Amino acid sequence: MKKPKLSSKAREYINWSFIIFSILFLVSLFVFKDNLTGYASKVKVSSIDSLTASSESKRIDSAYNYAKNGLAYKVTFLEFGATGCSSCKAMEGVMEEIRNQYPDIVNVVFTNVRLKESKTIMDFFGVITIPMQVLLDKDGKEFYRHNGVLSLDEFSKILNQIQ
Repeated sequence: MKKPKLSSKAREYINWSFIIFSILFLVSLFVFKDNLTGYASKVKVSSIDSLTASSESKRIDSAYNYAKNGLAYKVTFLEFGATGCSSCKAMEGVMEEIRNQYPDIVNVVFTNVRLKESKTIMDFFGVITIPMQVLLDKDGKEFYRHNGVLSLDEFSKILNQIQ
């Protein structure tokens, strides 16, 4: 049996449809990237077993719950990144400025995601993309999350809202 041939007009229509669909798909990925990252992060957090989640929660509570451990900090700035990442290098300067401007208020903690020992905390916080910042209050509870480079001005606005 002989296959029917598509007319050149039909082939052109199919080609243009594919191109338009591809462009729309790429644009939608860009537009909804934060939603997709948030969803992937939640999936990653839900996939860790309860024993690991419990032990990591206790470790975070003992290290960053300043109401319990007696340290004077009000905020923990967790930075998840990697050495060699250009966006992460930009965050190094921001972290240094935060350390200098808020030495008694903010505890800045860098976690190198390339190290094997960082896997558990990354899973606990659902780190999908880097750089990623998580802010914890004085009780060690997350109150803010950001993917990408966070400027000192943005951080200052967030800090002023909680003080």
